[in-house]
Amino acid sequence: MPTDSITLETEPRAVTGKQVTALRRKGITPIHLYGKGVPSATLQASSFALHGVVARAGRNAPVSLSVAGSSETHLAFIREIQRHPLTEAILHVDFYQVSLAEVMQAQVPVYLIGEAPATRALNGTLFHTLRFIEVECLPLDLPQYVEVDISELQTFEDAIYVSSIKLGDAVTILTAPGELIARVNQPRVATAGAVEVAETEAPEQEQEEGA
Repeated sequence: MPTDSITLETEPRAVTGKQVTALRRKGITPIHLYGKGVPSATLQASSFALHGVVARAGRNAPVSLSVAGSSETHLAFIREIQRHPLTEAILHVDFYQVSLAEVMQAQVPVYLIGEAPATRALNGTLFHTLRFIEVECLPLDLPQYVEVDISELQTFEDAIYVSSIKLGDAVTILTAPGELIARVNQPRVATAGAVEVAETEAPEQEQEEGA
């Protein structure tokens, strides 16, 4: 599902290297903006505002960046987030600028919704095999995520494939239609029981051979 553009106010950044640590203490996070055919820019933004943008935008929602001192805005997507290894605090964010008229390719998360009857009625285990699909579209048509209803998984023979996803004419799905998204596997207890029987029968067979 496409989402409206999210805005972030930024400022040009002169501080680089180890000096950015002082910026973070002041509640400011360094940003890097780059893109195809455009000059890269070193920027900074309020850490509080940036955290909110990252939480809302993820990797697939467009963000409209404004730069203090310039009337130009930059439509970009989050491409890389550097976090502190212990606190998970955001240390740095890379934004990739895109053209509204240029088709782009991206990975879209696949989320399962609903309940698979086979997990409850047959005591099966839900198997989610494909968590992202590859798509191609214009930037503002990019879905932030795709929801797949698993309520049709009533037996162990039922399965959901990429071919069941419909995103409209504006979005082309590049992932193969036959790729499996989800199914319900049989309980592993039966398999474990078969192994146990095989192990108990093995010594008897060995004794017969040695007799």
